[in-house]
Amino acid sequence: MMVALQPAFVLHRRPYRETSLLVELFTQDYGRVAVVARGIRKARSRSAALLQPFMPLLVSWYGRGELHGLSQVEANGYLRALFGKNLRCGFYLNELLMRLLPKHDPHARLFATYRQTLEDLKGEACEKTLRLFEKKLLMELGYGLPLQEEQRFKDEENYRYNAEQGFLPCSSVTPKSAIPGRSGVFSGKALNALLTENFEDSLCLQEVKKLMRYILATLLGSPLESRSLFERSLEVEE
Repeated sequence: MMVALQPAFVLHRRPYRETSLLVELFTQDYGRVAVVARGIRKARSRSAALLQPFMPLLVSWYGRGELHGLSQVEANGYLRALFGKNLRCGFYLNELLMRLLPKHDPHARLFATYRQTLEDLKGEACEKTLRLFEKKLLMELGYGLPLQEEQRFKDEENYRYNAEQGFLPCSSVTPKSAIPGRSGVFSGKALNALLTENFEDSLCLQEVKKLMRYILATLLGSPLESRSLFERSLEVEE
């Protein structure tokens, strides 16, 4: 099988044998694809310089099975380079996709969302940008939060998240006094903020972050390396 000039981004790359690279791609029409860039480390090459995270690419590959051979790569437009905190956020996005996306499972809408998210990673707004991406990622992969447009929560009430039943009002079993953001309990105000994608309230944004961490932890099983690196970098900056 030969695939020609497929829009793609590099999610991860590592040395493969003596002169090659093993590259994990997120592609528009084929989802996550692993390719071998053979001989690319022998000498400096334009292809090696292009195969970097966060660069929009057009790639061609051949072969069947889990591992394909890269035959061509070229630039596909331009995105503003990421630095500092925004760069760390970009690596967080990539690790999420690496951990949660099955190989060869196409997600064209998610691909477009990913590209737009990279464009939107700017300064303090990156927290809002990440929360929106996490929401859309979960929805696209079928783990979607049980949030419907016609659904509304009572701002003053607390709700417990149940993976099978969604968000349930706190009962006598889960006291209303339970602290939002702990043990799967979240405020109606934060859930409405996520539903409407309005994060002007900083406290709601913090709680939505805890909600996303809570749900993603159940899917990932083990901590994300990028999150640990991010937290350590904040400690250094302080």
